[in-house]
Amino acid sequence: MQPPAGSQVSRVPAQRTPPEQLVPPSGTPAPARPPGRLRTIVTVVAGVLGLLLVGGGITAFVLYDRATRPDRSAPDVVVDNYLRAFLVDRNDIKADQFTCAGASAELKELHTLRDDLLARERRFSTTLSVSWGRLDLQEQGGSTRVQVDLTISAYIDGVSQSDRQPWLFDVTQASGEWRVCGGMSVT
Repeated sequence: MQPPAGSQVSRVPAQRTPPEQLVPPSGTPAPARPPGRLRTIVTVVAGVLGLLLVGGGITAFVLYDRATRPDRSAPDVVVDNYLRAFLVDRNDIKADQFTCAGASAELKELHTLRDDLLARERRFSTTLSVSWGRLDLQEQGGSTRVQVDLTISAYIDGVSQSDRQPWLFDVTQASGEWRVCGGMSVT
């Protein structure tokens, strides 16, 4: 039934419920919820773990690099490391890290000593060990030399034997690192 003409009721527009307040029909899915707290927490944790892994990898690389870098900080240190690599460990590759480029001719006498030690080990079926004591620095003008007494020891037929030989090594510094450039026995 229509209200009479001119009545107040007909001039008021009909009021309707806003669409966002309507209950959805049972066949339509509920609207998607915005990302929740759980997704934010997972994202933050994943980001922090990623940063920790990258930082840990960089730290491991730096520590490994420092631990494996040869120490060439001083003349006596480089001679000590060279002798250990060449005569004790008998590792030419490692010993080359402590020498000047092309220094093999100047170190030929030390190569001859090591070859002689190896020949004696085979001949007497024993092991010869090389040790040394104090390394003395000698600076003359622009050159630096390191003097050291090498002690060669063996245990042959139940008897301990040793021989002491004085050696002199020439060292030079380039780019802040010392290198062995020559060596000779002193008689």
